[in-house]
Amino acid sequence: MKGFNQFLLSGVAAAAMIGCAAPAMAQDAVPADDAGNDEIIVTAQKREQSLQDVPISMEVVTGDTIEEMGVNDFADMASYVPNVAVQTTAGNDVIYIRGFGSPPANFSFDQAVSLYIDGVYAGKSRQTQAPFFDLGRVEVLRGPQGALFGKNTAAGAISVVSAAPTKDFEASLTGSYDFEYDGFQLSGHVSGPISDTLSVRLAGRIVDNDGYIMNRATGQKNPQTKQQLVRFTALWEPSPDFDFTARIEYGNQDIKGGVTVADAVLLAPKLRQSRFLETSALGEEGIRGETLIASGTANLQLGDYTLTSITGYSWFDSAMINGFDQTLPNPPGGVTSNSTYNSYPENFDQFSQEIRLSSPVGQPIEFIVGAYYDTSDYHLDQFGGFNISNPTLTYFGLLHTFFDQKTESFSVFGQSTWNATDSLRFIGSLRYTHTKKEATFDGERIYGPYNLRPLTQAQGKRSEDNIDPSITAQYDVSDDIMVYATYGRGSKSGGFVSNTYGTTDATFQYEPEKSRNIEAGVRASFGAITANVSVYDTKFSNLQVSVYNPTTSTYQTGNAASAASTGIESTFTLKPSRNFDVTTSLAYQDIRYLDYPGAACLASQPLSECNPASPASIAANNIAGSPLPYVSDFSGSVQAHSWVPISSALELDVTGVVSFRSGYFNSDTQDPVFGHQSGYAKVDLRVQLGDPDDRWHLAFVGRNLTNKLTAGSVFRLPFPITNVTRSIHYLEPARSLAIEAGVKF
Repeated sequence: MKGFNQFLLSGVAAAAMIGCAAPAMAQDAVPADDAGNDEIIVTAQKREQSLQDVPISMEVVTGDTIEEMGVNDFADMASYVPNVAVQTTAGNDVIYIRGFGSPPANFSFDQAVSLYIDGVYAGKSRQTQAPFFDLGRVEVLRGPQGALFGKNTAAGAISVVSAAPTKDFEASLTGSYDFEYDGFQLSGHVSGPISDTLSVRLAGRIVDNDGYIMNRATGQKNPQTKQQLVRFTALWEPSPDFDFTARIEYGNQDIKGGVTVADAVLLAPKLRQSRFLETSALGEEGIRGETLIASGTANLQLGDYTLTSITGYSWFDSAMINGFDQTLPNPPGGVTSNSTYNSYPENFDQFSQEIRLSSPVGQPIEFIVGAYYDTSDYHLDQFGGFNISNPTLTYFGLLHTFFDQKTESFSVFGQSTWNATDSLRFIGSLRYTHTKKEATFDGERIYGPYNLRPLTQAQGKRSEDNIDPSITAQYDVSDDIMVYATYGRGSKSGGFVSNTYGTTDATFQYEPEKSRNIEAGVRASFGAITANVSVYDTKFSNLQVSVYNPTTSTYQTGNAASAASTGIESTFTLKPSRNFDVTTSLAYQDIRYLDYPGAACLASQPLSECNPASPASIAANNIAGSPLPYVSDFSGSVQAHSWVPISSALELDVTGVVSFRSGYFNSDTQDPVFGHQSGYAKVDLRVQLGDPDDRWHLAFVGRNLTNKLTAGSVFRLPFPITNVTRSIHYLEPARSLAIEAGVKF
């Protein structure tokens, strides 16, 4: 009874903390094995398990790898996880797993790849803009995860787990200077016990760099990035039957300048680290924002059962101003010639609560049951302006649209495992979700004529139910080999068009998308060799899409009827000695639209087949059989690590990574000339000197050593809003060369 009272009191305490800055519940990072072995413990099935025992195609990027290789965000992380890609845009990056994700053009999309930050669901990409720091690990689960992770996991789920407080005192401080970006990073943490029952951890990071693209208009590098992050974690363990973890993380960022560079449209792009853009009418280009994620997790032992409560709060306030490289200076007099610019201020807050009950393991029947609730409010402003003066068009105008959405969802879920024999298991899962949304869209003309963009109004309500089942058969061939086969479904809720001019009630809503996944895999460990392989067939119906039409300079948002992806994923690790290991991850996929009536025209289609200026022609268009954009057929990485003792007081540690992708379309219209990114490989390297007790280190850290320039996405900026039609490329990070030093206590 005492433990149950503690559980109830912790819920009250969590609610009070959320009211004034918010804790929320989370999965704790699992500490490294004290014995020093290399077993990776994950919580992908809401229990602590060895990675080799989990019947899911998944990868884990450890906190050590994230720290050592300078992995600051999901785009960096994608280099280490095949079949995961990030579409880079102006601060609204999108994660794709197995070729499926939610396009960035419609800001109100929930993500098809759901993110969980210490157990808190993050459905908006802006909730995750802060760089990674002080993490335990990142778990990447490929394919629908509709049962246990639940909300909007049609393509997969990513769980970010921060480092936990420690029982013994420890501290670290690490600083680096980047010679290419002319900037520094400083990070550190302090962790240890306050009393016999309370441990805390305080971690922070500061980033200040000048970017990798020279803006010839200002003489400064873009994007200039300043970020500050701090996270406080407290672990309270008043009894063996109860523990409570509270976390609160605050992030602030100010990014000046953009990542777009202009090029031709009739020739293959020659990407360069140079742009020309002066301050737009909306102010200095860039992104500024604040984020807050708070969590509190309570675990209560009820005999052999565990009752878990996870309470979460997430908030962000952000504003993005975009300009597009004009390539030429302004004319005399300071009037900006043919410039296009926009801005997207956003505000979001979310509260969530999950409760689940877990049975003991090792029984003939094991189960997890629970319920989840969340509610959120989202507001988006859109300012779009044009300063155009040429023989065809003279237009100086600024429009403002505003979008408000309220969301409420509730779900119940369960998973049961039948241990038929010591070697054979059957796992069944089911989640029911009810979602309600209501939204409004409106606009105003701040100044300018009335003939360029229509201003409309729309409002709507949605109420929908989704059921996501899965079933898995898992068999231990031996102590070292496990095979599995899975059938599962996932879903993502429908919603509303948030930032398309001319939106009306008739075009305001899009339908929920659903996925079906059939997968089989093997996980094997043979001493020095670990091999994990999976094959899959994934199909989406009512795939949510948003495609830019450069002819009308508008976005077309809705649903594609169906698309499918089939492929194979593999990871092989060889550890011939304690001093050397090699990990190779490879993936292949074939992804196509199966049926897409009413699709926006592809650049390869002749006007006789599809005319982008004709609504009737677009309505009759079907691009079934075409590939999806932003997706490579092949992707992978090779990572080699060597540790060499130089003397009794000095060690050399070297890690090299080569990551690669085959060519892919990086434009919505799949233009074969300017809108295709050719295949590439990028090389990362870390060379470190340190002492055997890991008390200090000095390292060289290089990312993209060969300075391979690539574009995450591209679109065509058409005449007459520009004198010369040109392509606008979002340039991904260039070479980084840094010296790092750190100490631990």
